[in-house]
Amino acid sequence: MALINFELSVCALLLCILVCANTQTIHRRFEYKFSFKPPYLAQKDGSVPFWEYGGNAIASGESVRLAPSLRSQKGAIWTKQPINFDWWEVDIMFKITGRGRIGADGLAFWYTTQRGDYTGEVFGSSDRWNGLAVIFDSFDNDNKHNNPYIMAVVNDGTKIFDHKSDGATQLLSGCLRDFRNKPFPTRARIEYYMNTLTVYFHNGMTSNEADYELCFRAENVVLPRGGHFGLSAATGGLADDHDVIHLLTTSLYSTQQQSGGQQISSDEQQKLSQEYQEYQKKLEQQKEEYRKEHPDEVRDKEGDFDDWFESDGQRELRQIFQGQGQIHDVLRDINKKVDEVIGKQMNSLSMLTAVYSQSQGQPAQPVQPGQQVQMPSLPIGRHDWDALVANNQLMINTIAELKGFIIEVSRKSDSLLAGAGAAGGAAAGAAINPQFLNELRDSVNNIKQTVATVAQRMTNQPQFVNNQPLCPEPSCVSFTGLLVVVAVQLAIMFLYAMYKERKEAQAKKFF
Repeated sequence: MALINFELSVCALLLCILVCANTQTIHRRFEYKFSFKPPYLAQKDGSVPFWEYGGNAIASGESVRLAPSLRSQKGAIWTKQPINFDWWEVDIMFKITGRGRIGADGLAFWYTTQRGDYTGEVFGSSDRWNGLAVIFDSFDNDNKHNNPYIMAVVNDGTKIFDHKSDGATQLLSGCLRDFRNKPFPTRARIEYYMNTLTVYFHNGMTSNEADYELCFRAENVVLPRGGHFGLSAATGGLADDHDVIHLLTTSLYSTQQQSGGQQISSDEQQKLSQEYQEYQKKLEQQKEEYRKEHPDEVRDKEGDFDDWFESDGQRELRQIFQGQGQIHDVLRDINKKVDEVIGKQMNSLSMLTAVYSQSQGQPAQPVQPGQQVQMPSLPIGRHDWDALVANNQLMINTIAELKGFIIEVSRKSDSLLAGAGAAGGAAAGAAINPQFLNELRDSVNNIKQTVATVAQRMTNQPQFVNNQPLCPEPSCVSFTGLLVVVAVQLAIMFLYAMYKERKEAQAKKFF
């Protein structure tokens, strides 16, 4: 008993240590050198600060068009310098629009050790990459009706992407989401922290920036350190406009990394503030120049009273949109809570499995950047639970249908029996079919011949073989008993035939 209490106390202590380790604070830092956003995304010379683009990509002040809606177009944009942090989060806002019912080919986010090509074979970038690719595939190459699709593919520099199957045999994880021709820009948040890759998706149906849903989460994802960020897109026989509005990068640090990390010096802070002030002055000058060059477009806001009032139709439409937005917010909160509950359950199962393995003498290994984490396998996943619920519901529906069928058969049987009771006198005197009597007579004759043959064989058979009785007297059946059994069987068959004939006659009368 004391040994059991000691093991339980050790397990509880280890569980507390794991919970404390997993609930550590995450510090975030915006990385402007690995980001771009409007306005003035591109400079006057067409360049994007800290980024390089090529192929058919076009940069403007509001967005970067990686591939225009023309056939066989490819383009990409890459960071000039590799990143100098281990964990990161990237927020991408993009729009994929086209006149066709389906589009092609798609857009891809890259994290690779080397910058890819601007006109490559894989969505505008190079094949056999070393790192991660999060692909937004628009075209259904394998004709399985599973596109548009978002998937993550990890490559070590040796694998060739399988276009025919849309990478179905190579993907790490994915989800089926539609990101074409949405009223608002779609967004994707890609997070890589502690060797766990998480992708959230904004479907572009609302303007709420917090309207994200979980696409997939993958653990034990080991990526090389010091890679480059990139975006690429390509078109084929069908074509869409692939526009990226912004890409915002945030570095993630744990409490230990933040305490031992590098701090921004005062000189660098002063330099950044000076650059910000210069950009503000340049913006004000350009605004003033625009007002001077376009005086007709500047109108008096104080005298325009139409902007202060709304019609009945506009008010009703606004109220409808507000009600739909509130319903969508409630559904989003419910979805988040369900995801949180499922995530907590999965984490609890993982920690309990880890505690059990540690109690068996396996030491726990701390997670280091670039090192693969051996997480315990979960007993059941969310998709397994959904499949179990669906099977249970199918079984319940089948049982209900079977019950209804049995009730219907019982009702018809009761009706037939009631009809038979009402017309019992007429049915008793019904004549039996002559053909049935002939068949019954032939069957009786065949049985008699068979019985006679068997009796003759039994009579002619020797009674002793090697001075041993062939059939002991107590276990052998006499000929008279056999005839009695045959007669009983014939009587039963005759009665059953009469009953069946009567039931058919009653059924014909009933219907």
